[in-house]
Amino acid sequence: MAQLIADRRDVDFVLHEQIGMVEHEAFDEFNKKTIDLIVSEARNLAIKEILPTFKEGDEIGCKLENGKVTVPESFKRAWNIYCEGEWLAMCDDPEVGGQGMPKLVGCAALEYMVGANSAFMLYYGMTHGAAKLVEAFGNDDQKNRYMKKMFAGVWGGTMLLTEPEAGSDVGALLTTATKNEDGTYCIKGSKIFISAGDHDLCENIIHPVLARIDGAPAGTKGISLFLVPKYHVNDDGSLGNFNNVVCTGLEHKMGIHGNATASLSLGEKGDCIGTLLGEENKGMPEMFRMMNEARAFVGMQGFAVASASYMYALDYARNRVQGRHLLAGKDPSAKDVTIIQHPDVKRQLLNMKVYTEGMRSLIYYYGKCSDIVHTTTDEQLKADTSALIEVLTPIVKGYVTDRALEVCSHGVQVFGGYGYVSEFPVEQLMRDSRIFMIYEGTNGIQAMDLIGRKLSMNKGDSFKYFIDRMKLTVDAAKEINGIQDLVEKVAHAVTRLEELALEIGQRTRSEKALNAYAFAHPFLEVTGDVTFAWMHLWRASIAAPKLAQKVGSLEKQAVAEKAAKNKDVAFYAGQIESAKFFIHTLLPCAYGKMDAILEGNSCVEDILDVSFGSK
Repeated sequence: MAQLIADRRDVDFVLHEQIGMVEHEAFDEFNKKTIDLIVSEARNLAIKEILPTFKEGDEIGCKLENGKVTVPESFKRAWNIYCEGEWLAMCDDPEVGGQGMPKLVGCAALEYMVGANSAFMLYYGMTHGAAKLVEAFGNDDQKNRYMKKMFAGVWGGTMLLTEPEAGSDVGALLTTATKNEDGTYCIKGSKIFISAGDHDLCENIIHPVLARIDGAPAGTKGISLFLVPKYHVNDDGSLGNFNNVVCTGLEHKMGIHGNATASLSLGEKGDCIGTLLGEENKGMPEMFRMMNEARAFVGMQGFAVASASYMYALDYARNRVQGRHLLAGKDPSAKDVTIIQHPDVKRQLLNMKVYTEGMRSLIYYYGKCSDIVHTTTDEQLKADTSALIEVLTPIVKGYVTDRALEVCSHGVQVFGGYGYVSEFPVEQLMRDSRIFMIYEGTNGIQAMDLIGRKLSMNKGDSFKYFIDRMKLTVDAAKEINGIQDLVEKVAHAVTRLEELALEIGQRTRSEKALNAYAFAHPFLEVTGDVTFAWMHLWRASIAAPKLAQKVGSLEKQAVAEKAAKNKDVAFYAGQIESAKFFIHTLLPCAYGKMDAILEGNSCVEDILDVSFGSK
């Protein structure tokens, strides 16, 4: 089976034609030629080194034996090559060992790598996020002791939040921190569901741990953040004694078997020493620095896995011969055709195509927003774009991963019975994708965040700025021939979303707050639907003029004849058809959800617990 993972032509389209690079001296060396080389190298690494770990990671998984956690042997070679190429810190400052690459370009590289094996790349995600915490809040000693080795992948990193009695309710955690005379802290408690929590890819693992200092306030206001290494680090950088961070078990999971999801005990068999990271009782806002990056990375995971599933399904549908063409009727001489010619298979592939393309545009745009914040000297633009990132985060994490599971389900369906067995990769991709809707804040929490925080952020101006970005695209598209019907429908959808946001925002601040939160996830869905309609209109507004230029017109027959001989024409024609399918066929479903939200039926609040059924 072809090892495609991602559509390179579409990657190039979004990078160079739709989103485009931020123009800044920090990125002067990243011209088109350099970017294309980076993406090609990332693709080669993904296919040649990371993809071979995909099936083995699933079948062998991680093991805990005699107190030691091991990963599949193939992971070690891939990790070493990955780190030697300095990919872990590709978008970070050269001063900390990074390559200074734009986040936009990093998105393209990550798409290939994560699509090759999301479980393997989760070791990257956790390590990078933890290193960024040290960079942001660490004192000089902590930075010198930990940061560069983490960015180099010599040492790993994690994020220790979840506890047995405190899942999504982080404020209920029981882990304690008792201050020592030398300013360090004795950490004691248990953490569960820790991705990359213990493994033998790296010689040491640095754990950012949320804990409550003795006497601190209850709830999230009394939580502090600590750095707790698996092995103590001496002043000369060498490893010291074991720090009593003990792996007590590994989870047996539906998917991502190649990543060690660990239960950890801290300080149960001797002192576990940590140092305060940042300020006392500021652990939650500090950890949210990592959480936002982690949530964006989960969106990338969902997208990359969906992209891989689509590419596998497309390749299979183009080669699998089964059944005669519907228009052949009962002609006994008619030959069987490839299944891509059957309307229902084509419908499913179109669903996969438009959601994957929408994800790519949104996530790359999110990456560019980060580049803008990093480089601009315009304080208003920085503030507006930072707020836009905040608004987009629950969409990138929540909506994208919801749709990713749907795409992966279509991938299994296109393969038919073969999709349900492990012979082909779409079965594993679907299992792997299910966790993305759960960890780093369930998608229900993302929806609550969207209506509870993001709608009211900066007195509503942040969400308005988001709406205004869509309106700018609509206004620009009005001047382009051949897509007027798409413009009208997207403009209508944006207006309805704006009105709906005002209504749902008012409910959250009234006696109807419970009703508002009952409709939080449907609101996240319609916001994502309209966002993807925006992305597809943006794509079509670029493709239509180029198609007209190459063909001479947008007449259907002329385009079809030219597309049969010209790959660029076929690609741009495909962009128009993607936009039509999403905006004419999928977007209308959002209007029914909008009507339901506006009606605000109280059935969710009114139903009694006992009405769900007997015990």
